[in-house]
Amino acid sequence: MTTTIYHHVEQLLHYGLKSNLITSWDIDVVRNKLLEILELDDFILSEKSEVADPNLRSILDSILDWAAENDRLSENTITYRDLLDTKLMGCFVPLPSEINNRFETLYKERGAKEATSWFYDFSKKVDYIRTDRIAKNEEWLAQTSYGELEITINLSKPEKDPKEIAAAKKLKQGSYPKCLLCKENAGYAGRVNHPARQNHRILPVTLEGEQWFLQFSPYVYYNEHAICFSEQHIPMTISNRTFARLLDFVKQYPHYFIGSNADLPIVGGSILTHEHFQGGFHEFPMAKAEIETAFTMDRFPSIHAGIVKWPMSVLRLQGTDIQELVEASDYILNEWIDYSDERVDIVAYTDGTRHNTITPIARMNNGLYEIDLVLRNNRTSGEHPFGIFHPHEEVHAIKHENIGLIEVMGLAVLPGRLKEEMSLLAENIVKANFETSIKEESAIIKHLDWAKTVKEKNPQMTKENVHSILQKEIGIVFETILHHAGVFKRDDEGTMAFFRFINTLQKNIKEK
Repeated sequence: MTTTIYHHVEQLLHYGLKSNLITSWDIDVVRNKLLEILELDDFILSEKSEVADPNLRSILDSILDWAAENDRLSENTITYRDLLDTKLMGCFVPLPSEINNRFETLYKERGAKEATSWFYDFSKKVDYIRTDRIAKNEEWLAQTSYGELEITINLSKPEKDPKEIAAAKKLKQGSYPKCLLCKENAGYAGRVNHPARQNHRILPVTLEGEQWFLQFSPYVYYNEHAICFSEQHIPMTISNRTFARLLDFVKQYPHYFIGSNADLPIVGGSILTHEHFQGGFHEFPMAKAEIETAFTMDRFPSIHAGIVKWPMSVLRLQGTDIQELVEASDYILNEWIDYSDERVDIVAYTDGTRHNTITPIARMNNGLYEIDLVLRNNRTSGEHPFGIFHPHEEVHAIKHENIGLIEVMGLAVLPGRLKEEMSLLAENIVKANFETSIKEESAIIKHLDWAKTVKEKNPQMTKENVHSILQKEIGIVFETILHHAGVFKRDDEGTMAFFRFINTLQKNIKEK
C-alpha cells in the first residue's frame, strides 16, 4: 500500500487545525478515528503533509478516490461518497453540549448576530453546508415592475445515480429519523435513502415556552439560510401560535427574518409533516416592497396596516406590541379562512375541504415588529388542475413546482435542468430558422412558444447578448408566476376584490 492515503489523512488533520476545528492535543485521537473509518490499522507519517492553504474539497476527493479504488465504497457514486466524507468530517465536530455552550457564550457576550455568524461559519468548515456545490448555482437579479427579483438555478443538489435509486427501492423504508427535519438527524450515519448527518449540529431555541431547534439548510439559497423546527414531529399548522412563535423568534434574533410555509398542499412547502420555519440574515425583494394602500382596524388601534405593492396578495402589519400583532394576525387569518368571493375564483371550502390559508413572514424593521400575511388558496379547477393560484401551464416549462415561502418573498428557485436547456435555447434562438431548430431539439421544444415571444420582444438578439436577454426574460416569467399565485390579481377587478376583503375585516371588527 502506498503512503498516499496517509498523506491525505494528515492533510485533513492539518485542515482541521487551520480551521480551528481541533487543537494539537486532539490530533492523535482524531487521526485514529479517521483510520478506523478508512479501515486502516497502520499509519506512516508523511513529511509532505502540511500545505499553506489546505483545500477541503480537494483533500476529501483524494480520500474518496482512494476509497473507491480500495473497496471502501459500495459504489463510486455521489451518495456513497457523501456517506463516507460526512462520516470523516464528523470526527471534527464536538458534541452538542460544547456547541451549545460556545453559541450561548457568544450570544450573551457579543449578541445574536455574532453567534449565528459563528455557527454558520462552523457549519461550512465541517462541510455540513457544502459550499463547493452551492457555488455551482447560477444566480442573477432581474429587474421588474416590483423591483429586482432574485433568480437561482439550483445546481447544488446532486441527482441520484440509477444504481442508487435501485438500491434505495430495495431498502425497507426506515422510520428513524421520522423525517429530514427531526432532531434525531444530528449525528445520524445515514443510508442510501437518507443523508448522513454526522457533521450536523442543532441549537436549542425556546419559542413561546416550547422546545424548538435552529439549524442551517445544507443547501443554502441565501445568507445564513436557517431552519427552525419543533422538537415534536407534528404537522404544519398556521394558527395564532404560529404568529406568536415567529415574533418571539425575531425578538431573540432581530437581525433575522423568519417565516412559515403555508399548511395546505399546493401552496405549502415540500415538508408538511413537521412543524418548521425558515429564516436567515437576508433582505428579500418583498421585504423591500412598500405599502401602497394603508388601512386601519379599530380593534387594533396601534397597528399600522396596509396592502404591499407585490404581485401576490400581501397584508403588512407593523407595531411595537407583540401580543396585539399576534391577535391582529390571528383575526385576519380566521376571517380569510372562511372568506369566499366567487367573482374572482376565491372559494373557501369544497365539500368541507378548506382552501384558504396564509404564508406569514416576520422581521424587525426600524425598531418595529413587522409581519407580512400572504393570502393563499389551493383550489383547483378543470382549467387549472394543478391549482388556480399556482403556476399555470403556460409557464411550466420554466417552473411547475409549488410556490413556497422562498419564492413568495421574491427568490425563484428554478430546476437545474434549465441550465442546459437555456444554453441549448441560446444556441438555437439566434438562428434565422430558430423555430425549426428548436423543434428538432427534444430538450427545448417545450420552450418554443416562449421563445417566439422572446424573439418578438428582442429583435436585436445576437450571440453576444442572448444569455443576458434570456436571464431577463426568465425574471419576467417569475414575475408572471407570482401573479398567478396571487389571489387578488393586480388589475382593476382584483384591486376592487382586495378592497372588498379589507372592508370585510373592518366591518366585522366593528360588529364584534
